[in-house]
Amino acid sequence: MRIVAGQFRSRTLQAPAGLGTRPTSDRLRETLFNVLAPRIQGAAFLDLYAGSGAVGIEALSRGAASAVFVERASAALAALRANLASLGIAGGCRIHPGSAVSWLRKAEKQLAADAQPGPAQGFDLVFLDPPYEAAEEYAAALGLLGAAAAKLLNPGALVIAEHRGKGGSKEPLKERYGALERTRLLVQGDAALSFYTGRAIAVGESAPE
Repeated sequence: MRIVAGQFRSRTLQAPAGLGTRPTSDRLRETLFNVLAPRIQGAAFLDLYAGSGAVGIEALSRGAASAVFVERASAALAALRANLASLGIAGGCRIHPGSAVSWLRKAEKQLAADAQPGPAQGFDLVFLDPPYEAAEEYAAALGLLGAAAAKLLNPGALVIAEHRGKGGSKEPLKERYGALERTRLLVQGDAALSFYTGRAIAVGESAPE
């Protein structure tokens, strides 16, 4: 794998050994960031099911202000830390070992406890890439981002899910998850990207069911 563009363009990235993690291809990352180009500069980026961190690192390379990586597999975490170290990335990023769904629940509760009236302190761009067959992970993560964890999204935030493309899956993604609504679907061979937008939930406001 290589970083496609930006500060670290053409630098190589490690991928975890084995079949437990499926890295997002260079071609699909290029497609993704062509869409995100007008939004990436200065963005707060959340990379759920981060694997080797290729997507979040690409965001940092292209000018994102910060990136948070959430991953639970030990081999993927080792590759992620090695990639950040090899590129000399120390500031502007955080790694959270563990389940993406658990992290979303904890982060939402922490933000609600710490939040003060004023500008949102959440994320502008969220990317999630669970195993294609893990339908429950897609449903849980997108469900939280569209409801209980919607406070983590800044106004105008974009949530992107990578999933199976050509041929589909037994449980395709829904058009809506609470406050999130799919606005775009890009299919590239066996992979696809669903783009969701929704309004941010103000502090003290009840999230939609």
